[in-house]
Amino acid sequence: MQNVLFVLLDGMEDHPNPELGGKKPYEVAKMPFIRKKAPHLHWTTGRGYTQLFLNEFWTGHPPEVARAALEAEGLKLDMSGDRTAFRLSPAYIQDGTVHWAYGVSEEEETRFVTSMKKNLSMLDDMKPDIEFFVHGRSVITLDYREEIPQNTPQAPVDGPYVPIPGKLGEFISKVREETGGITVYPWGIGKVGKSFPPHGCIEKMVHISDSPTAMGIGAMIGHETHIVPDLDDRFPIAKEALKKGHVFLHMDEVDEYSHEKDHMKKIKVLEHIDSMMEEYFSDVENIVFFVDHGTSCITGQHILMDVPFRTNIESEFKEGEKVELATLVPRLLERLQ
Repeated sequence: MQNVLFVLLDGMEDHPNPELGGKKPYEVAKMPFIRKKAPHLHWTTGRGYTQLFLNEFWTGHPPEVARAALEAEGLKLDMSGDRTAFRLSPAYIQDGTVHWAYGVSEEEETRFVTSMKKNLSMLDDMKPDIEFFVHGRSVITLDYREEIPQNTPQAPVDGPYVPIPGKLGEFISKVREETGGITVYPWGIGKVGKSFPPHGCIEKMVHISDSPTAMGIGAMIGHETHIVPDLDDRFPIAKEALKKGHVFLHMDEVDEYSHEKDHMKKIKVLEHIDSMMEEYFSDVENIVFFVDHGTSCITGQHILMDVPFRTNIESEFKEGEKVELATLVPRLLERLQ
């Protein structure tokens, strides 16, 4: 089979924006390369979170692994035995509500990350294994013997504060006390569950992203993964990897700026991605640009909606057709085999 480059423009779909004359940011963004290189436009069903979409996209099945456990796998944290994973995201806890903190300043990030590292010894009895990534977010795995909290708010949607029992709750409170407000709060909590094999047409693939979520999916299905924090650094790595097999290239920044409610940043990063794609992949033979969900620059939240995918691969799909997510990849690639 010919090698294929899959490019996820995470959260590219959006609400029509009054500040853009009722258009969506990606409709305003100048992306001549992407539109010309991948002229066939089709649709599929979006999912509420990236891991829900990607697991079904790559395997045909919804995931049966908690978000934090997936991310722990992506970050290569200790999930042996009966350990539990917690995704820790920056938040303010005020008046009984968890307010997720997107677009935190460097000063805020330094304050709460410093406090976390200083007080991590509070969790020593649970043998903590922690890794930080973008904007001070982290995943921690613990030998957690307390009852796992239920119904905690799931980012990016603010929600009622659910107390976290035991030392982990004390740790969260300590960080909040030392920073004067900002702390971290766990969500996506859980353990490793059942994994599914990838579609047979993509048994060999390299995943490249700054997101432990996307990397966790790749790791769980047995693919090679590379966490690359800087967007520009991902392109040459992907170009080299494409010589040897299929490649998944993830643009998480598109989603990030949407959560920050900054439509101009979203437009600019889409335009930058387009220029980088032209620089590195003008000669790529098979390419798929796809979207996992909408993320609103107006509300900062995910939007459950149909999402577009574009490609230069000639397939059985009619222009504008909506394709079932679970069958999309094998049906798209069947003529390349």
